Amino acid sequence: MKEPVRLDNGIRVHLIPFAGTEAVTVLVLNKVGSRHEDEKVFGAAHFIEHLMFKGTERRPSTLEISRELDSVGAEFNAYTGKDLTGYYVKADSAKTALAVDLLHDMLFHSKYDSQEIDRERGVIIEEINMYEDNPLIHIEELLEDQMFAGNNLGRPIAGTRASISQMKRADIVAFRDRYYIPSRMVIAVAGKVGENILELLNRTFGQVPAAGQQPTEFEAFQSPAALAAKVQFKETEQIQVALGFQSLKKSDEDLPVLRLMSIILGGTMSSRLFISVRERKGLAYLIRCGNTSYEDTGCFMIQSGLDQRRLPEAMATILEEIEKMKTEGVNDQELADAKNNLRGRSLLKLEDSSDRAEWYANQEVFLAEAETPEEWLKKHEAVTREQVQAMARRILLTETMSLAAIGPYGSGEEFIEAAGLKK
Repeated sequence: MKEPVRLDNGIRVHLIPFAGTEAVTVLVLNKVGSRHEDEKVFGAAHFIEHLMFKGTERRPSTLEISRELDSVGAEFNAYTGKDLTGYYVKADSAKTALAVDLLHDMLFHSKYDSQEIDRERGVIIEEINMYEDNPLIHIEELLEDQMFAGNNLGRPIAGTRASISQMKRADIVAFRDRYYIPSRMVIAVAGKVGENILELLNRTFGQVPAAGQQPTEFEAFQSPAALAAKVQFKETEQIQVALGFQSLKKSDEDLPVLRLMSIILGGTMSSRLFISVRERKGLAYLIRCGNTSYEDTGCFMIQSGLDQRRLPEAMATILEEIEKMKTEGVNDQELADAKNNLRGRSLLKLEDSSDRAEWYANQEVFLAEAETPEEWLKKHEAVTREQVQAMARRILLTETMSLAAIGPYGSGEEFIEAAGLKK
């Protein structure tokens, strides 16, 4: 395990120096996302991320912020999820002080100008439109809407057109002040890390007052009880389909088994689903699977773009591969190949300073500890064939799976019938 250092106010920091680069990434993760919102501020976590780039007292506009970073060739961005928000600057290590100062200035001294807020409402609504018009992206949102119905996990991260239009400045600022506190923050600095980095961080982030009262975490999720589907009506030749299964939370010790099962089932171009659905039968262009874990649950998804006329055959083929995974398990070669694939992709990804920063910060935010890549890979190397088969039996429960589809269907019931499935 890699232990963090702490700033004067308790903010946890991971320093990840490595040779062979002149770049540095400064990443700030904050444990707040759409699942922490109530009705009054539905979409606020994402709205706040946008507003952080709209000007501070020292840098009064978006142009001044972007010009300062552009002038040194830095990469910078932010992202919002259902359970966290991240901000980063990747730059020449000689500009580390600028990266730290600017991130601190944005996160704790942004103006939240009323005119900028009103202007940004339109930008976010157009972002919502963009996502809903992109079936490859929107299918995931539809699936979690169905799987986590009645819980904030099922809501879209960006909010709705109505919630963004009606949200008040005072409520946005209050939400920010409640969750942007030292105890919920982790900073990671990776790449060519200077000797004075802790001094820089303590002079900025370390001066943020610690909060006395902790905010509400989130509403617990109740498991789905039966097969059900959510659809978006769209006249199209190719339909997007997703099958979802409740899976493992972030702290589950069996996640290494689930990751390897996912690779074997649909994680590569030589996976079972890719070969059976696309290569042998030509039923789809896209077929893949993957897992998203949260603090209390997870969603294992199989996604495919299918020929509407051959939907029953495609669904039968997918379900057949799921059944084989549960009844026959996997062979030694498949498991060895999956382990090698995971190792290779992980090591290639970790060559970049931004990915290394993300690696340690994400673990620290949710698990309060951070495994090294070597420790993480060692757990995957120890996975057995028997564990993979047991995981398939545990997770791939087709009788209670959630479904989502984008195509010419008027209801979830109509899609289930068209797919040849029985409730």
